[in-house]
Amino acid sequence: MTASALFNTSVMGMSAQTTALSAVAENISNSNTVGYKEATTQFQTLLTSYQGGNNADGGVSASNVIEVTKSGSTLTTTSATDLAIQGDGFFVVSDAAGNTYLTRAGSFLPDSQGRLVNTAGYYLMGYSSSAASAPTDPSELSTVTIPYGKEIGTASTEGSLTANLPSTADVIAAADLPSANSSTSTYTDKTSVTAYDNLGNAVTLDVYFSKTSSNNWEMSVYNAADATSGGFPYSSGPLTTQSLTFSATDGSISSGSSASIAVPDGSTLALDLSGLTQLGSSFSVSNPTINGNAASQVSSVSIAKDGTLSYVLGNGQSVSAYKIPLGTVASPSNLQALSGNTFAVTKESGAAYLGDANSGSMGAIASDQLEGSTVDLATQLSNMIVAQRSFSANSQVFQVASEVMQVLNNLK
Repeated sequence: MTASALFNTSVMGMSAQTTALSAVAENISNSNTVGYKEATTQFQTLLTSYQGGNNADGGVSASNVIEVTKSGSTLTTTSATDLAIQGDGFFVVSDAAGNTYLTRAGSFLPDSQGRLVNTAGYYLMGYSSSAASAPTDPSELSTVTIPYGKEIGTASTEGSLTANLPSTADVIAAADLPSANSSTSTYTDKTSVTAYDNLGNAVTLDVYFSKTSSNNWEMSVYNAADATSGGFPYSSGPLTTQSLTFSATDGSISSGSSASIAVPDGSTLALDLSGLTQLGSSFSVSNPTINGNAASQVSSVSIAKDGTLSYVLGNGQSVSAYKIPLGTVASPSNLQALSGNTFAVTKESGAAYLGDANSGSMGAIASDQLEGSTVDLATQLSNMIVAQRSFSANSQVFQVASEVMQVLNNLK
């Protein structure tokens, strides 16, 4: 190595240690930053010349790498919209221009429009929980919004009814069945259930069961509001009429196990009747379950492990509103780190794709929790001392090289 090469080698050494110190400084300053990923310094040797089998001149270079896949400790909070990922995956967020990114920084709060935004100004993305299928590309997502104080009413679309019909009941004549809607209509048993229309108004449905022959029954459903005279005839015909057939062996329903009911001013209600039986005991009904809700203000939210965000209403009901998916790439280590603890996809990382939380390779979403910084202060202080001493040693080499050059210049 020539005397002049000493300068280059020592300068490269000081530059490399400066890079290491910059990583330490960044890590220490972000030791309490939610979702921050530690930067580590990687060194590699450099050869500037190779002569006669000998490495004549050499040096070092350094670069800082973000430990994207490293997870921080979990911090407990009191906000339902503080979110942490337990396992792999990233939240999908967007900026004001609609560009999408990935992040583990899950400290979200609603802005003036109810949109969930984190402390770096990125909006949380999701999709409607009523979507027919889950999106696979981040561009298909929309901003998750919580309309606090807004009245929400949801139409009923599905439900189930479980009951036992007495096998010893008398047969009703066809002309007197409830489906005829005549003044002489009669029935074996009756129950009522509550559904909701598109505005969240309660709609009471009168459900009549009538035995038509051995092991065969008829179910007729009416809008209770049409019972102007207190019973038959109703002012309008049945909303639906369903034939039911039961097994003579065990009393289970063998035909007619589902019904579609057009709820007045609402949607079509798919009613599951697979829980109906025909046994020797008396008529009994278990608690029917029908979705939808009466109009009420949104007071809070709940977020499940699978990313389902539900509005909690003032009347105590819960309405599923969004699904928060997680995103990832084939090579997370090759994501480009940006300000705000966000990451952009690169050619090397591969395109981003989505998956349901708490399913497959994706981690679970934990509400009321945050992922802390991955920085360990003790390690960073140790790294700082090592880098500082190495920098000092390289500066000594530079000083020696300067003295050697001065001696050479003074030779006569």
